[in-house]
Amino acid sequence: MVIPSIVKEGGTIFMQWEMTMSFEKYPNSTIYGATRLLLHEDGRIVDQRDYYDLWGDIFDNIPWFAKPYRRFMAKKFG
Repeated sequence: MVIPSIVKEGGTIFMQWEMTMSFEKYPNSTIYGATRLLLHEDGRIVDQRDYYDLWGDIFDNIPWFAKPYRRFMAKKFG
């Protein structure tokens, strides 16, 4: 896992991250995402929200599946 950037303002931390997943039959797949953490006054994390496109990042690396998946997403969601 790589964290290319992280920002803290007040009780909120925002970070971008890249996580590489390895599969036996398919190429490695990097998932790109972001996380927002809310901190309590004493520094404890009281809330976490992750944002990422799990299926898109994985399916893009499956040769026979990437194009049909992207066509479906474009047709249904623009």
